[in-house]
Amino acid sequence: MKFWKLHGIGNDFIAIDGRFDGKIETEYSQLAQNVCHRRFSVGADGLLVVKNSKIADVQMVYYNSDGSRAAMCGNGLRCFVKFVYDNNIVNKKEFDVDTLDGIKKINVNTIEDKIDSIKVNMGKGSFSCKDIPVACNDKIFINKSINVLDKEFKMSAMLMGVPHAVIFVDELNLDEVYKYGKEIEKNKMFSQGTNVNFVKVEDNNNISVHTWERGCGYTLGCGTGMTASAVISNYLNKVEKSVNVTSQGGCVKIDIEDFVYMTGPAIKICEGNLEV
Repeated sequence: MKFWKLHGIGNDFIAIDGRFDGKIETEYSQLAQNVCHRRFSVGADGLLVVKNSKIADVQMVYYNSDGSRAAMCGNGLRCFVKFVYDNNIVNKKEFDVDTLDGIKKINVNTIEDKIDSIKVNMGKGSFSCKDIPVACNDKIFINKSINVLDKEFKMSAMLMGVPHAVIFVDELNLDEVYKYGKEIEKNKMFSQGTNVNFVKVEDNNNISVHTWERGCGYTLGCGTGMTASAVISNYLNKVEKSVNVTSQGGCVKIDIEDFVYMTGPAIKICEGNLEV
């Protein structure tokens, strides 16, 4: 099976062309678990599969490394775009990608015919507790107190393609991300689990984020998480509408307009053939 391995700010993926392979969802789920294993295969945070679409230029099917299907992945989408663009599956710089979170509009920015950055319309997201979903008597989940193990957090949540919880901290601490992130991910109030973002506001136009990703664990960068962190930061008047969001893997720019736009890189690491 031919594959590319790519990363978007340290969030890494295996991409394959599945337009004609005839595999079904359960087969891709198992394939994701196999090929994303970092000891017995290439290793990655997720599997990107190209499929034909009747409503867009191309369809992105995404699986986390644990085999679970996800509606959306921001860094994964940029890597998917690079894969289909560089392999001439899509031959234009503005096109639509069909995802479980709806159709995403893409702009490919090139320098001397090579991709420099990719701009993605991430949609508007939703603060509705029903949409996220999160158990709450209020319509939205903003600045709610939650006890996790030995600590109380002020937490906000939204749906940005997938569920995201956001916690503001004075300083980012990886030990706390690992300790509390995995507990919050599976907290019973989130019936479908949640991604967990620990956010430090640097100034009006810059934030730093550490994300514990649902179905994956700690990741060097999470596109939907960085987007959700910027949107919630703006909603709480902590930042302006144009925000640079930095994770351990790199930086993306989030612009909050009628829709939310994410601009960032996608890098090819290698390609090859997998024995599966």
